[in-house]
Amino acid sequence: MPPALPILPDPADPRLTRGVTGTDQTGAATEIAVVEERPLTIFLNSQEIVTAMTIGDYPDYLALGFLRNQGMLKADDVVTGVDYDEEIETVVVRTKRATSYEEKVKKKTRTSGCAVGTVFGDMMEGLEGLVLPDAEVRTSWLYKLAKEINTTPSLYLEAGAIHGTVLCQEDRPLVYMEDVGRHNAVDKIAGFMFRHNVSPGDKILYTTGRLTSEMVIKTAQMGIPVLASRSGFTAWGVEIARQVGLTLIGRMRGQRFVCLSGENRLIRDAALTGEDEDRKHRRKGAVDD
Repeated sequence: MPPALPILPDPADPRLTRGVTGTDQTGAATEIAVVEERPLTIFLNSQEIVTAMTIGDYPDYLALGFLRNQGMLKADDVVTGVDYDEEIETVVVRTKRATSYEEKVKKKTRTSGCAVGTVFGDMMEGLEGLVLPDAEVRTSWLYKLAKEINTTPSLYLEAGAIHGTVLCQEDRPLVYMEDVGRHNAVDKIAGFMFRHNVSPGDKILYTTGRLTSEMVIKTAQMGIPVLASRSGFTAWGVEIARQVGLTLIGRMRGQRFVCLSGENRLIRDAALTGEDEDRKHRRKGAVDD
């Protein structure tokens, strides 16, 4: 049975930040909270797959989602165990099916964005013939989601230097994950959906980071038809979104946004009042990150 929803960030978790003393622009001593960053090595059965830098929460979801988004876990795979050893910072995902990805692991490359996103040379694998659901997305949902997400207590508001990804249904946030890389955050969402058999067809994925090619690919491979962000786009991200029919919405500020793909799903049902973000909203992602 899945945990109670919504799942939200816990900025008070002492494992995720630490206090560091420095000096400010006047030379006065000051202490701020900074985000922890620690390695997590992921194994699939007996094979070491990757070591990712992460804040350390939800290692099981991160491992499952990473393997699922890399095509190493199939939709019908039976997971017989997910074992996390905090002392050696390792998580082992065990499956009923025997697995071997020697060649695929050799082709791994580092991607743009936070220097922690890791994909493989055949990252486009699985997109051919992909058809995303004919869902709808209402502007009234987007405006409510943006306001609620950007005012939710989070590690970003506590310490910065972190990205968030939120699984939503209509105007309701369901699962809000954060990490030092947007790729890790979306992998945690994918792991949650895989473990709890969550249907993607009526979902929206919201991210605080850029709408890059990898974010588009992962969203499409997860079967989610809508990806939205308050940040901007990359050209390849837009091109791939159009190729697979993903609705791609970015630069969301107050009641302003730009849709560069999948306009057919968009229903403009909210009256435009000219309302802009208040100062607290502008703290989060005031520039593309």
